[in-house]
Amino acid sequence: VQLQASGGGWVQAGGSLTLSCAASGRTINTYIMAWFRQAPGKEREFVAGIGWRGVRSNYGDSVRGRFIISRDNAKNILYLQMNSLKPEDTAVYYCAADQSYTLRYNYDEYDYWGQGTQVTVSS
Repeated sequence: VQLQASGGGWVQAGGSLTLSCAASGRTINTYIMAWFRQAPGKEREFVAGIGWRGVRSNYGDSVRGRFIISRDNAKNILYLQMNSLKPEDTAVYYCAADQSYTLRYNYDEYDYWGQGTQVTVSS
């Protein structure tokens, strides 16, 4: 499966952005999906993950309560709605997929990756 992330940009603190990740090549309904992010000089960080049907989800501590992950299997698209953005949310955001059932938190457990989209939050 090929993944293409989009929707990044520049926003002021407190604002919102919605990222999208379009999948092609295969349908994503038997893949867990996730968003990760990586800021300069830092490790790639788990942001949010979602199960096959969108019923199960989990979030990193730093974004819980502000971000919402969702998916539309019919359209083969993954979303990340980001609210109350903070300067520390500035990073390149990546979408990822894996053919497992159990939600995973580590980036090395995902086999498929999008190219990343830059999010910059100014104070």
